[in-house]
Amino acid sequence: MLVGAMPTYSVAVRMQRLTTEEAWVSVPVTHEVMKDEPEPDGTFRVSAQKLREAALVLGAEPKLRWTPEGPALVTLHPEQRPPPRDPPGGSTSEPEEP
Repeated sequence: MLVGAMPTYSVAVRMQRLTTEEAWVSVPVTHEVMKDEPEPDGTFRVSAQKLREAALVLGAEPKLRWTPEGPALVTLHPEQRPPPRDPPGGSTSEPEEP
């Protein structure tokens, strides 16, 4: 602290930042995503549930390209607690002294 400077006080508030990303997957239309029973006309239809399950498996692939969908949403964290002594990445809001 500089000589003669007034002490300042602050309150640590825990924040959270949520980012939504999007990616597209192509789910092959195979017997694995079809309904088990045929329709009355004898045709088989895609099962929406099986299609979603297959998409989730493909979406977990590490090589999938994700892109941000809009800006991050910054809010107060619902669980407030004291900050750690050495926060990851260091202090984020306190100015450094010269």
